[in-house]
Amino acid sequence: MLRVYEALHREARISDLDLEFTRFVATSCGVTAPEVLLASCLVTHLSTAGHTCVELSEFAGGEVLGGEGVAGPGAPALTAWCAALRASPLVGGPDDYRPLILDVHGRLYLYRYWRYEQIVADRLTALAQRRAMVDARALAVTIETLFAGTEGHARDGQREACRVAATQHLCVISGGPGTGKTTTAVRILGLLADANPGLRIALAAPTGKAAARLGDALLAESGGLPEGVRDALPRGAATLHRLLGMRADAARPEYHRDHPLTADLVLVDEASMIDLGLMARLVDALPAHARLVLLGDKDQLASVEAGAVLADLCGPAGAPDSIPETAEGDPPTTSQAGATVGAATRSTARSTIADCVVQLHGSYRFDPRSAIARLARAVRAGDADAALAVLGSGSDTDLLWRRDADRRLLVDGMVDTYAPLLELARGAGPAAEVLAAVGRFQLLCARRETESGVGALNRAIEEELAGRGLARVGFGWYPGRPVMVTRNDYALRLYNGDVGVVLADPDADGALRVCFRTADGAVRWIAPTRMPEHVTAYALTVHKAQGSEFDRVAVVLPRSPSPVLSRELLYTAITRARQRVELWADEAVLRITIARRLRRASGLRDALWGTPE
Repeated sequence: MLRVYEALHREARISDLDLEFTRFVATSCGVTAPEVLLASCLVTHLSTAGHTCVELSEFAGGEVLGGEGVAGPGAPALTAWCAALRASPLVGGPDDYRPLILDVHGRLYLYRYWRYEQIVADRLTALAQRRAMVDARALAVTIETLFAGTEGHARDGQREACRVAATQHLCVISGGPGTGKTTTAVRILGLLADANPGLRIALAAPTGKAAARLGDALLAESGGLPEGVRDALPRGAATLHRLLGMRADAARPEYHRDHPLTADLVLVDEASMIDLGLMARLVDALPAHARLVLLGDKDQLASVEAGAVLADLCGPAGAPDSIPETAEGDPPTTSQAGATVGAATRSTARSTIADCVVQLHGSYRFDPRSAIARLARAVRAGDADAALAVLGSGSDTDLLWRRDADRRLLVDGMVDTYAPLLELARGAGPAAEVLAAVGRFQLLCARRETESGVGALNRAIEEELAGRGLARVGFGWYPGRPVMVTRNDYALRLYNGDVGVVLADPDADGALRVCFRTADGAVRWIAPTRMPEHVTAYALTVHKAQGSEFDRVAVVLPRSPSPVLSRELLYTAITRARQRVELWADEAVLRITIARRLRRASGLRDALWGTPE
């Protein structure tokens, strides 16, 4: 049986990990049942694609792992498959400690993902069922005071988020770009800090860049709070890894169930980027009395690692927290909004996850009737015809569709865009001005490699710039080169995703340095020899740009369909832009991308919301 998997490995249908785990099961565990070997290969294969389990019903009775002229093994019928797995000593049930766990719904897990899922489900359910004792009338007055002078449907969602955060120990706030998540977070922190003197608050995000941005945003937004309350707020945010004390050389974080965090409230931004394992460690480290507030956009790309925790937390489509939007982005009717508020404010003996989730609508980043907003809504809804109608209208200055993604035209266009930046840098333009120019435009790609990927386009753009005398290929440091940090360096206060630019430092006799903007708008200069791991950043993946925003973006999709393409990826890319999107994509690829929804197999949603009937 192993010959089948060795052949699949030679044809790159499965990874080294998939093959080695299957070999381990067959040789070290002495398992020869073909049904178990297939399931073992599948469970690692899908985990590297972001799934936390295998839903056996999706594969039962068909050919698995094959394609492009390579035959894969056939999967048995579901009943026979489950019976063979339950008969294997390698596979246990929910109460067992075995390498593989098969639940009653036919989901097969690696034990660690099963355990992570149970920790997250149990802890979040317990948090959701805890209500804070508050005076409802006094709370309503306080919230109205916080929002004095602000009107509109979008503010209603923010008010509701504040009420949920004040009355529940779990508050999940999902909203698209510009819906006011940070503004809402500041009001929540002010509300809770004012009501609970001495409240210990921890702010965090999955990445260093997101943590720094959260700290900066809260600092900028907190000016309207009373001085005493403002002084009680944290001065910055940490990465979740740093907050929990996670180290590569330690099997367990510093903070865990037996040594919890010293915090009464933990607020986490960019929650869509949190994978299942990291969320398990976070909730495991929360003190029993603590509150948890999660901010993010459930429609954006999920975490790089396994799981889609925020999407699972926000529930199935049509969950009672969702406020519908009209096709033109107008606020819903009073009855529609009232249904949401009613669902969130209903009085029950024990709260549920639905009581803890608030969806924000109404973007302050761009007009809801703009082409970018209409395209984003169509992509998010999976409506390819509507998206193509917006793209093909040809009358909007904020959206340009390049149907023929010709690589030569693309590179020429990007070089024309970046050349003024490099000329400004060569002319010893002010560092702040050059940094501002870098932050106004970004080329985004779906993949790192392939001819339309980050690596190839960065090389092609740099070579063309060198042909114009603006760059030096083979010599990494030249004025105007944008660089992105790819590994956190806490000593230098540089974080994964930070983007800087190479310039001549006037205070170092014109020596080349990499300059970065600080939180207060100043410029920091770092010698190239001190730089942490980094890459050239003319082009970035959509994943790396997640959470950032630019005046303009150019989005490049591959010429042929790819498994990485999904409506979530395209939606995330489009909504990085404040003013203009230039989309390079073939119509057929666009349709496939918009039709493909990023669905990750998981039992977490059912554990939190209940199994659909």
